[in-house]
Amino acid sequence: MAGGQERILRRRIKSVAATRKITKAMELIAASQISKSQARITQNRAYKEGMRHIVMEAVKSDPAGARALLSLPEKVTNAAVLVITGDRGLSGAYNSGAMRAGERLIRELQAKGVTVKLFTVGKKAPAFFKFRGFEITQSFAGFADKPTFKDARRVAGAIAEPFIDGEVEQVFMVSTNFLSAASQQVGTRQLLPLEVPEMVVDENAPKKLIGYTEFEPEVEQLLIELAPRALVSEIYAALLEGAASFHVSQQRAMAAATDNADELRQTLTRIMNRARQDSITTEIMEIVSGAEALRSRK
Repeated sequence: MAGGQERILRRRIKSVAATRKITKAMELIAASQISKSQARITQNRAYKEGMRHIVMEAVKSDPAGARALLSLPEKVTNAAVLVITGDRGLSGAYNSGAMRAGERLIRELQAKGVTVKLFTVGKKAPAFFKFRGFEITQSFAGFADKPTFKDARRVAGAIAEPFIDGEVEQVFMVSTNFLSAASQQVGTRQLLPLEVPEMVVDENAPKKLIGYTEFEPEVEQLLIELAPRALVSEIYAALLEGAASFHVSQQRAMAAATDNADELRQTLTRIMNRARQDSITTEIMEIVSGAEALRSRK
């Protein structure tokens, strides 16, 4: 009985050791990708902030015209929601956090009588939403780990089309914001219409440019040209931050799995040693008992 238990424990220890090799390798790979992802976020930050600055300067120069173009209608009846997740699992709560936030947003909009078109990025999201009865308008996959500007342009084109055609009046995005290597947070933001700062508009006041900025063509036409580029910029930044957050979450999850494998292997080894000692003790007692029996017969 003890010998059979020892064999079972040996097989389990061997299986845990093999699993540990996999989790440790995934941990190291994820760790190597974190710095690269952070570097891409830093490189893109200048373009993103520059695009925001141009849009804000245009809004400041003609608040009334900008609000007429970028403001929401009095009643929103149709909206689009973009949920950004990963292509792979084994990353802690990274995927589930964004998907559950997306589900909450959709249900809140539906409770207000808003019809929602759902767009997803990543292989994990479609199964989650289909299982809960949500219809997916379009899904994208295959680039969540290493997104490119071309990928962001494809996603932006897909969600901008119903907005331009008047099928939806508002577009939201749910993604994971990369605050630092130690902090990531799921956030929801409005993509379209472009969010502008609250301003007090005096229709009778003469239009006056802020600082030295001059615009050609007129602000309304300029914003029509800038809006798609600003949308692509926001989505690309969200994809980059999502990729970095995924690698951090996976590195953290695999590190915890490796530690658990070490602990489990130690526990199983201790149990196996105890079983081996019990087996040896039993054999010794049997030998001693046999020797005593022979001695008593003589």
